[in-house]
Amino acid sequence: MSKLLPLFPLQLVVFPRTQVPLHIFEERYKLMVSESIAAGSEFGIMLAQGEGIVNAGCSVRVEDVITQYEDGRMDILTTGARRFEIVDLNQDKAYLQGQVNFFEDDAADLVPASLRKEALAVFQTWIEGRGFKSAVDPDESDAQLSFQLAQSVQDLSFQSMLLRDRSELSRLQQLITYFEQQLPREQQVTRMKHLAPMNGFGAKPADL
Repeated sequence: MSKLLPLFPLQLVVFPRTQVPLHIFEERYKLMVSESIAAGSEFGIMLAQGEGIVNAGCSVRVEDVITQYEDGRMDILTTGARRFEIVDLNQDKAYLQGQVNFFEDDAADLVPASLRKEALAVFQTWIEGRGFKSAVDPDESDAQLSFQLAQSVQDLSFQSMLLRDRSELSRLQQLITYFEQQLPREQQVTRMKHLAPMNGFGAKPADL
């Protein structure tokens, strides 16, 4: 059965069991979050794109109100809960709501241990090659390891696609391909940025 869920469109993709800090400042969302806290209920976060929204997202629960300001603004810590698809939109309140269906992965994939190890190894190579420290310490035993790895991806459209994918096997395979293809591109961009200032006053070509 569908459920009416408060919706919070953001330039953000949230995955189940991941923690996300939020600063709440708009009046409608101060109301929405206050109601969620009072009821101990969830609200949904989905990716905002242009003038619209992606029709799937992840619900979150407020774990802690870090700071409550006098004007009603809040710094809160949320945790991703359940993935959902939007069936219909409801605008009866100041904030957007949606009739949603929650979903899980399809029948359990037989994900080989070798694929998990490969995904972790490629992920580690990608992190080290970019010169950044991973924000997460992936747990190989997690049945949805892909969601841990996907947190470090900056491509929101790709993250959203992974969130909607109902196969852990498929998600890991896509992440391996992404990390393998993305690292050389990012390293090339870094090299070009390094070389560009040195080439600004290059010599005039001989045939001109």
